[in-house]
Amino acid sequence: MTPDMAINICRKAVQTVLLCAAPMLLAGMIVGLMVSIFQAATQINEQTLTFVPKIVAVFITLLIFAPWFIRILIAFTLGVFDTLSTL
Repeated sequence: MTPDMAINICRKAVQTVLLCAAPMLLAGMIVGLMVSIFQAATQINEQTLTFVPKIVAVFITLLIFAPWFIRILIAFTLGVFDTLSTL
């Protein structure tokens, strides 16, 4: 395996991780922003109020996007196996 091939596999791995994590991070960020606006408007500063809705939003997003994640991860894994089989 050449260094270029290793770098290419690592680059694709990082891209795959970012692509799979993006929907959950975006959902957590949006819910966190809404909770922050609610807390600023009502002046309630409870720590669990920020944590629990974000966790719920991330889990719901994970359930919704799970088939898409699996397809992306299978495509990446098959690509890695194809690359390794040509060595």
